Amino acid sequence: MKEEWLPLVNEEGEIIGKAPRSHCHANKNYLHPVVHLHVINKKGEIFLQKRPENKVVQPGKWDTAVGGHVAFGESVDTSLEREALEEIGISNFKATLIARYIWESDIERELVYCFLTRYDGTLKTDKHELADGRYWSRSEIQQHLNKEVFTPNFEEEYRKWVENTSIG
Repeated sequence: MKEEWLPLVNEEGEIIGKAPRSHCHANKNYLHPVVHLHVINKKGEIFLQKRPENKVVQPGKWDTAVGGHVAFGESVDTSLEREALEEIGISNFKATLIARYIWESDIERELVYCFLTRYDGTLKTDKHELADGRYWSRSEIQQHLNKEVFTPNFEEEYRKWVENTSIG
């Protein structure tokens, strides 16, 4: 299987090069864009995905409903649509950009485009992409914060941008 190529960007999101995914996950100097989508239903519950155990980053933890890399030559919007369809089976949704920020882990540096949508239809998790997926109440999320249940990235996004958000 051919390795995926990712765009390298500066802090403003301008493309300055490209690199294989394996290089981006091994060099914090390779800033690359990713998309995250928070999905909230009419009850105010937030859909989360459980990362598969075979993932390099944060295996087995609960995370944002949709998350993925922007491929080289792909727009952020196209990437968001592709990832949402692949991971939870939705299309034709309206998403609002709620944040753009740099996230740095032990192995990589990402320019995160964080979106939010309200969706009350059926979600179909792809078992090749996700270990599980379900809606969580906000109180349930609060009870599990800081207990190694969620990815650190999800916890930061939740506290900064999602916790007090309601969309209707």
